[in-house]
Amino acid sequence: MTSPKITINGDRLWQSLMDLAEIGAYDDERTGLRGVNRLALTDADAAGRRRVVAWMEEAGLAVRIDRMGNIYGRREGTDPTAAPVLTGSHIDSVATAGAFDGCLGVLGGIEVVRTLNERGITTRRPIEVGIFTEEEGVRFGTDMLGSAVAAGRLTLEYAHALTDRDGHTLGGELIRTGFAGPTDVRLAPPHAYVECHIEQGPVLAENDVPVGVVTGVQGISWQEITIHGRAAHAGTTPTHLRADAGLAAAQIIVHLRSLVDSGAYGDLRATVGHLIVHPDLTNIVPARAEMTVDLRNPDEAQMARAEEALAAFLRDLENSRSGLSLTTRRMAKTAYVPFDDGVQKVIAQAADDHGLEHISLLSGAGHDAQEIAALCPTAMIFVRGEYDGISHNPREYSTPEACAHGVDVLATTLLRLADQD
Repeated sequence: MTSPKITINGDRLWQSLMDLAEIGAYDDERTGLRGVNRLALTDADAAGRRRVVAWMEEAGLAVRIDRMGNIYGRREGTDPTAAPVLTGSHIDSVATAGAFDGCLGVLGGIEVVRTLNERGITTRRPIEVGIFTEEEGVRFGTDMLGSAVAAGRLTLEYAHALTDRDGHTLGGELIRTGFAGPTDVRLAPPHAYVECHIEQGPVLAENDVPVGVVTGVQGISWQEITIHGRAAHAGTTPTHLRADAGLAAAQIIVHLRSLVDSGAYGDLRATVGHLIVHPDLTNIVPARAEMTVDLRNPDEAQMARAEEALAAFLRDLENSRSGLSLTTRRMAKTAYVPFDDGVQKVIAQAADDHGLEHISLLSGAGHDAQEIAALCPTAMIFVRGEYDGISHNPREYSTPEACAHGVDVLATTLLRLADQD
């Protein structure tokens, strides 16, 4: 027999989201809005973690922390030997974030537990709510880091040795903030994993539907390019004698856009999100430039072709100018990950039972779900965002009603999965 649908307390969920958003909050001068800056394992992130752990414990969850700082809160089932149903996401943010990215999945999971407790509902399988470390990747340079180590794609030693731009190691920051937990980081395969997340895109709004059933996550490639040129006086050095690292960086950016605009690499997206030149002075030709390249593509073959096209351009650029040399460093790479059909069907049925229209769509952003998918059947629920779905920006916004609808679907989905044999 199918478990009944359940409805969460949307007002309480919203209050949790707004309360957490105040930890690491800042006033954004450009937009005039209140933003969130809670980079992984900073003091703000540690404060946010402590607040959410307190909410977990108040909801009766047994909390454990692993050696990557991943946090899990467990609600027991009637069969404690059964593999749990896992939900969750992250609470670390980019430096210019809103209140919803990642946080909706974590706080939504806690709200589901609160609702089950209030209604006296027991499940056969345990339900766990997870908080994964450094999902964004902006501080230590590798995204989905905590979940990637938990799933076994990356090693704990690799992750602990990563450094931020100030030379702080992730392992050292785990110790400093008090989140270097004692438990094994390798996650025993759950029965299933479901993550609820704001869409971070315009598709749901364009289709005027509240819920998305996510079919998978496109491939992501991050690399860092360092261009070594030669410093020179801006007024006295003839143009033909310059080895201008800044000019080379600009040429790379323009070439990336040409790859995208050509249409020859499928649905390729390319972004240079970080660029700095040295010595960074008005009247000196840049001696060095450092930049990052973010490529995304739902087609693995097309992604490989785009990466090779970029590599060929870099070789040609280096050979075309005397005194110019380039080095590249792989920061992160994840392949296209399809989600489980069975879990997608449970999500879609839950949405139907709540009377919520839904569509299926591919995620353009990376999520912890793509890592946990290596361990168990996995899928995601997307919640509609406003303002063209903008995210990684203080303007990121979803309505209280949309968030409640998404977590209603999450609650019913988790209940039904947790009652499966």
